[in-house]
Amino acid sequence: MKRLFFALWPDNEVRGQCAQLIQTLAEQEGRPVEPGNLHVTLVFLGAVDASTELAITNAAAEMPKNPITLAFDRLDYWQKPRILCLRATHPEPASVTLAMKLKVAAAQFGIAADERPFTPHITLIRKARQPVQVDFKPIIWTTDSFCLAESRSSPEGVEYRVLRRW
Repeated sequence: MKRLFFALWPDNEVRGQCAQLIQTLAEQEGRPVEPGNLHVTLVFLGAVDASTELAITNAAAEMPKNPITLAFDRLDYWQKPRILCLRATHPEPASVTLAMKLKVAAAQFGIAADERPFTPHITLIRKARQPVQVDFKPIIWTTDSFCLAESRSSPEGVEYRVLRRW
């Protein structure tokens, strides 16, 4: 079984902009997210067996591949998961539609996805203790692809690996 999720994966420019912001925030308490792990989760699938992975991969290949632009313009503190994240306050409808279609596809294969509405965000700091105020230029992320990624735990922490890209 693999722990899988659908995500938007940043290009090097966006990853670099986020990494600069993480460096600014790293002075705060918390654990910075490794730049290689930065992403926007579209749908978290959880533990998936090989046959379900194949079926969901085939369904994902049929999804629309419309360009998506998100403006990450707000730094939020989410108390329950204790994270500092960048959030797109006005998500482009194409991103919401893609997340919804992937969630519907997952449900067809018995995967119960999160019921909360899709909120495009990039986790920057984990185990944060409080909100932080910092000035930054909005990070504009344009993509024409999405991916299936795997979450792997190791003694050094979690690593995310792209398995397929559409």
